[in-house]
Amino acid sequence: MGCYPSSLNKEHSRRTKKIRKPKPWKFPRPVTWSQLVQMRDEFWDTAPHHGGKKEIWDAIHAAAEADIELAQAIIDSAGVIVHKPDMTVCYDEGGTKYEIPRYVLSEPTNLIQLS
Repeated sequence: MGCYPSSLNKEHSRRTKKIRKPKPWKFPRPVTWSQLVQMRDEFWDTAPHHGGKKEIWDAIHAAAEADIELAQAIIDSAGVIVHKPDMTVCYDEGGTKYEIPRYVLSEPTNLIQLS
C-alpha cells in the first residue's frame, strides 16, 4: 500500500543478514598463532577509541569469538546491522560504521604452525 511497509521489510532484511566466516585469505606476511593473538588483543583494546559505542564493540567482539549460530544471535540481539556477511563491516542503529579486520574474525591460510 505504500513505501512504509516495503522500507520496513528492507530494514528488517538488512538487520537479519546471515553472517558467515570470512573466505580463506592470506596475511601479507606469515604469522604465528601467538602473533595473531597479540594483534587481535591490540585491536580489541583500541577499537572503542576509533568511535562507536562500547556495547556494540563488545557485542561484535563476542560474536567474533563465537560459533556462527551464537554469533548471529549476539549480533541480532545487540541491534548490529551487518553490511558484509563476514562481519568485516557493521553498523549500529545510529549509522556508526564498525570495520573489523579479517585477522580478528578468522585465521589466515599462511598461519605458521609451531610444534
